Amino acid sequence: MIQTKRQTRQRPARPGWAGVCLARRLVGRLTKHTGEPSVSAKVELENIEKSYGATQTLRSASLTIEAGEFMTLVGPSGCGKSTLLRIMAGLQPQSAGEIRIDGTSVDHLRPRERDIAMVFQSYALYPHMSVEQNIGTPLRIRRLPTAARLPVLGRLVPGQRTARRQIQEAVREVADQVEIGHLLPRKPAALSGGQRQRVALARAIIRNPKVFLMDEPLSNLDARLRVTMRGEITSLHRRLGATFIYVTHDQTEAMTMSDRVAVMMDGEIVQCASPQELYTNPQDLRVARFIGSPEINVVSTEETARWTGQPLPDSIAHIAFRPEALDFTPKSAGIGVDARLLRHELLGHDVLVFLQTDQGTEITGRIPAAQWSGLAVADGRIAFTLRPEALLAFAPSGKRAPLPFSPDGMMPADRMLSHAS
Repeated sequence: MIQTKRQTRQRPARPGWAGVCLARRLVGRLTKHTGEPSVSAKVELENIEKSYGATQTLRSASLTIEAGEFMTLVGPSGCGKSTLLRIMAGLQPQSAGEIRIDGTSVDHLRPRERDIAMVFQSYALYPHMSVEQNIGTPLRIRRLPTAARLPVLGRLVPGQRTARRQIQEAVREVADQVEIGHLLPRKPAALSGGQRQRVALARAIIRNPKVFLMDEPLSNLDARLRVTMRGEITSLHRRLGATFIYVTHDQTEAMTMSDRVAVMMDGEIVQCASPQELYTNPQDLRVARFIGSPEINVVSTEETARWTGQPLPDSIAHIAFRPEALDFTPKSAGIGVDARLLRHELLGHDVLVFLQTDQGTEITGRIPAAQWSGLAVADGRIAFTLRPEALLAFAPSGKRAPLPFSPDGMMPADRMLSHAS
């Protein structure tokens, strides 16, 4: 039999059902829904250093953040807190040291491989995308193959419809958590600052990471909105149960939101403790000055010796006390001091009293407003007492030192009650 040309022509091979099923299974794995709660992770920083030429930004920064903890890095501008956060995220390498997540070193991993989500100070939203598209971007990148993300041809990839539908459901679920479900069709230009911040938070949440990194996310908001967002971020941390590492220069944010606070100064972690511990028991004079508003009062040992009637050893350079340590009650027990009243500021429930001692040291006191109206001010002068147990001593190096006297046996009671001249 003579075969025709049509019969002998070879047809191009087409993928069989086995190939189609394999592709669908692959897409199905990539599009697994992540509505489950986040899994927290322990983060360990060991002797992290960062140098830019001869300038050293971080100096042997070591810190352990427990799984599910809300840790805040706080300090003045330029102390290295944002640099440390970017190193954790993998956005820039450290010069020395190691980062471990759940006991495994991640120094060699790219940012997307560290299971970390970061919220930036500038929100970093795509202006040409809607809110829905901005939130869903991490899932589209992680769950859809490159071909499936193409504008037109992507619709032809097997399994992409199921993947897109699951991504859309996840976006709506996360948007409802941060109360921006009604804003999904809008572009970032049509949103307020607080709404943009919620979009940035939602984009981080949808990744379902083990660790959230937040770099001063509230600094661009007005004061009233910052208070609202502080509460929302705290509630979000409780709901998700993930590890939060938060960077701010605002001590109010650090004190109100955190389980623990790490105070950074000049590239070093000076002290890490609970907010209350930092306030009542600072181990460094820089921490004592930075934490608390109004700032802690600091006087020299020479002036303290005039108040107490006895010299202080050379191992002590400064004595400090909080504004609320001043007692204006007449004949109250403690170290008596007489000062000139400079001014006072009424803050509703409290009054701030600004004083100046005879040696020229300015001191701030805080008292209830009801007590202020009954204070005796004669010739612009006012008397107060200090409880010895409220005093904090610091060495010349700035480190905390033990008090050179005991509250009970410091001096006779009649001398303690006499006001220093």
